[in-house]
Amino acid sequence: MVENNTSAESIPIHVFSEQSYLNYAMYVIMDRALPFIGDGLKPVHRRILYAMSELGLSAPAKPKKAARTIGDVLGKYHPHGDTACYDAMVLMAQPFSYRYPLVEGQGNWGTVDDPKSFAAMRYTEARLSPYAELLLSELGMGTVPWGPNFDGTLEEPLFLPARLPNILLNGASGIAVGMATNIPPHNMSEVVQACLHLLDNPKAPLEEICRYVLGPDYPTEAEIITPAPEIIEIYRSGSGTIRMRAVWQPENGDIVVTALPYQVSPTKVIEQIAAQMQQKKLPMVADIRDEGDSEAPVRIVITPRSNRVDAEELMSHLCATTDLENTYKVNLNMIGSERKPQVKGLLALLSEWLDFRKQIVQRRLQHRLDQLLDRLHVLEGLMIAFLNLDLIIKIIRNSDDPKPDLVKAFSISERQAEAILQIRLRQLARLEEQKLKAEQKELADEKSAIEKVLSSPRRLINLIKKELTEDAAQFGDARRTRIVRRTESRAISKTELAPVEPITVIVSQMGWVRTAKGHDIDPLELIYKAGDGYLSTALGRSNQAAIFMDSNGRTYAADPNSFPSARSYGVPLTGFLSIAPQSRFVAVLMGEPEQKLLAASTAGYGFITVFQEMITRNTKGKAFLNLPAGALPLHPMPIDDTVPEQLVVAVTRQGRMLAFPIHVLPQLPRGKGNKMIQIPSKDLKSGEDGLDHLALVSSRQKLIVNAGKRSFSMTFNMVGEFSGERGKRGKKLPRGFQRVSGLVIEALPADRPIAP
Repeated sequence: MVENNTSAESIPIHVFSEQSYLNYAMYVIMDRALPFIGDGLKPVHRRILYAMSELGLSAPAKPKKAARTIGDVLGKYHPHGDTACYDAMVLMAQPFSYRYPLVEGQGNWGTVDDPKSFAAMRYTEARLSPYAELLLSELGMGTVPWGPNFDGTLEEPLFLPARLPNILLNGASGIAVGMATNIPPHNMSEVVQACLHLLDNPKAPLEEICRYVLGPDYPTEAEIITPAPEIIEIYRSGSGTIRMRAVWQPENGDIVVTALPYQVSPTKVIEQIAAQMQQKKLPMVADIRDEGDSEAPVRIVITPRSNRVDAEELMSHLCATTDLENTYKVNLNMIGSERKPQVKGLLALLSEWLDFRKQIVQRRLQHRLDQLLDRLHVLEGLMIAFLNLDLIIKIIRNSDDPKPDLVKAFSISERQAEAILQIRLRQLARLEEQKLKAEQKELADEKSAIEKVLSSPRRLINLIKKELTEDAAQFGDARRTRIVRRTESRAISKTELAPVEPITVIVSQMGWVRTAKGHDIDPLELIYKAGDGYLSTALGRSNQAAIFMDSNGRTYAADPNSFPSARSYGVPLTGFLSIAPQSRFVAVLMGEPEQKLLAASTAGYGFITVFQEMITRNTKGKAFLNLPAGALPLHPMPIDDTVPEQLVVAVTRQGRMLAFPIHVLPQLPRGKGNKMIQIPSKDLKSGEDGLDHLALVSSRQKLIVNAGKRSFSMTFNMVGEFSGERGKRGKKLPRGFQRVSGLVIEALPADRPIAP
């Protein structure tokens, strides 16, 4: 019987799952989604660039098929899908995606209108761009560590020795497990100036750095409209949002859009605007067309319906409702020098990259110094050989193993002995000896210069500054994305877009509301639900808000265009507004915001206000009229400022009337107001008395007092007989008019004299 000696480790499933998920998360974060601060690249981009350099695809070289590069990348360094790898390569070749492209492509590599329209890799060719040399030029100088590839057969660089902070110049975007990165591109000249300032002033505050780095610089020429203080705060925290807006200009009556925000397609913008036109949400636009070509990829022409259309207002609406204005997240999340993911502010990012650059330059110089010391060591041995040429030849001819004999005879190292043994006969000429002496002097001078730099931090910084300045002079350019101050875009509301027409809003006693077109509607002839009836009417225009007042003195605002037609019973106002359970609506009003009104309550108090003070966005209403116990609000009355000598006529339930000048009342935004006519509080609470009717009478008008079927009229002078001081009790009306049912104001004929 054979025993099974194999054993298996047993662990709980939750422990195994947790470990597996964490390992996967760390792999995605470190080796796929986040860029390294040193070269600003993710592994796939780094491997593409390294594979292209190994294939000899430098900037001056002839381009090769992209499939050749992708094949090498997948077969040697990056065991993933070819589609994702090729997509990454395409991105580095698109000048509208990368601020400073790393790859030069030939063939169809996509367009601004459709970045994904690039041809297959078997049709396109590519080589490295001149800018990519800044990432690769120092690769063979001992500057970076190397590690095995996925199958251990080759070595690849763990990162590239970037001469400029590519992490900021081209930016990066990606999403990992539990974290993401969105680093916007920046202008090379600005970033280099900030680095130079930081090298001279390591403790410089962020505000000084932001004098050089004004903000992101996208490949597009659209505008950044985020205020400068907000950009500084984004750079301080490492996260925030940047808002971009399209650039447009008037041209022969049309509006021409010449630049769009980053990664916004002209076709998509045109589709968004056309959709609004089809839905009749854009009546001020007559036509839109795309006139873009190879010379001007973005040229969207918008034709207004007439020259009376406000172009600024139209474009503000389009920016608010389409991708003509776009927001971009900023999240400066990256793998730091300690190989840990972290969100960094601009100051910390630049400082850490400069430390990285110092290490790269030190390694490069030390690597070169080691080469010089080795070569000088060899040259020293060769000079010994030229001084003892005959003896060396004799030792070599007579010795079975000349290397140890040479070491012993001249007290030289094995490295020097090996170099002597590799000398060719043609190199024994006197001219070669002179060349060796010249080389020895040149290398000694270079060695001395390098040692001075390595021993002096100031000289090292000066060298870095010199290289940064030279690279910026060669590859830097002017800012493309302007940073400007703009007003906030605003979408035109449906009410403003709709044609303005007269409307009538009708409210029933049970609080049902409806809207009729025109002002010739008789609300008493409309049909009402059983047990319901007419309450109040307001005449206005379709672009005005309808104001409702309830029995608690609160006001509410609603869009009258959202109410059903007057042909129906309407709908309950409670579906639009939140009214108190024991309250009910008592009035509806419409008017201009500056229209003056007389607001009053049955308690005899009132004040002057303007229509704007009654408007509110809160569906629960606004406290407008303060009511004493037992009082109710009266329907506010419009006041005509153009009419002089107006009298306020107040009539109580007990038939008392008081007239006084309107100018004695205060103008208030809200409140209780001043006493207009005296109402005993006990009579108000019992319902025996209260202010029932209000009217405004001018010198060219007469007042008609109705009491059931009886009525009598008074001229302005006759009304004056009831004049008194505001807040008094008033005079009794004639017998038979103790229960006034209404007051009517009529204008006198123009040719009729004003008689008492």
